[in-house]
Amino acid sequence: MDKPYVVGIDIGGTNSVFGVVDARGTILYSGSIKTGKYDDVNEYVAELAKGLNLVIDQAGGKDKIKGIGVGAPNGNYFNGCIEFAPNLPWKGKIPLAQLISESVGGIPVSLTNDANAAAIGEMTYGVARGMKDFIVITLGTGVGSGIVIGGNLVYGHDGFAGELGHVIMRRHNGRLCGCGRHGCLEAYASATGVARTAREYLEIRKEDSLLREIDSDEITSKDVFDAAIKGDKIALEIFEATGTILGEALADFVAFSSPEAIILFGGLTKAGDLIMNPIKASMNKNMLKVFEGKTKLLFSQLKESDAAVLGASALGWEAK
Repeated sequence: MDKPYVVGIDIGGTNSVFGVVDARGTILYSGSIKTGKYDDVNEYVAELAKGLNLVIDQAGGKDKIKGIGVGAPNGNYFNGCIEFAPNLPWKGKIPLAQLISESVGGIPVSLTNDANAAAIGEMTYGVARGMKDFIVITLGTGVGSGIVIGGNLVYGHDGFAGELGHVIMRRHNGRLCGCGRHGCLEAYASATGVARTAREYLEIRKEDSLLREIDSDEITSKDVFDAAIKGDKIALEIFEATGTILGEALADFVAFSSPEAIILFGGLTKAGDLIMNPIKASMNKNMLKVFEGKTKLLFSQLKESDAAVLGASALGWEAK
């Protein structure tokens, strides 16, 4: 194999992490830069190129690199652009794949959104190896999804298919979501959704709770987890409520594509059984009979710090 490596880049609102990856999914060399530091995308790409060239040189030079894969918010696989990403400093439509390719001497670059990259990573390196039909749900600051049907990622006609985090779960009096609509799954089942539930519960409930020791505006999903581990009643109920609404959604997603598995990935999965048990119970309760017992519910086994880069790097093998 004359080009035995690919590069994966995960672009987040705060940091951009990148690495050289071999065919087995081992990250050989890695680096990162601060995304939010650069208001001008050209300055960002110039700084990213410095880091990329460093790790590419460590791997033996660009002749060893088959391609570069990028996972980014609002990344469009079809045109290589980031389009109107609310959490990135550059507004409008940015031809990022082209800019990165030009900055590293013409290495081909393929780009998709971050949740799709996670699905590709699971299919290439993770628990979805060998599966043709599955859904990855990313539970982080938001709720993302990557849908694979018949071995192919679902992109839709415009490159943006599969926004399952923005399926409306509460039609009446639903929470305002960051997308501007009300009642989206993301407003309840994300890490920020868990913190919002905590604030609501503390306002309407009177019981003692470890969470009352924290400034309400400062509460995070990790605080809720820490309190739940200590047996805090309100914290346990917050996970129960979160898992219930997520399970309802997953039952609907099964009816849509009959996946072999739904794979949960992201920070919220660190809650383990606290979140998994109510998800399973709710999913089973709401499942259409013909699908009962057919879809596995799994946690990703990819190391979280590496998974985003691995997912993006898997795109690099097909970059042209």
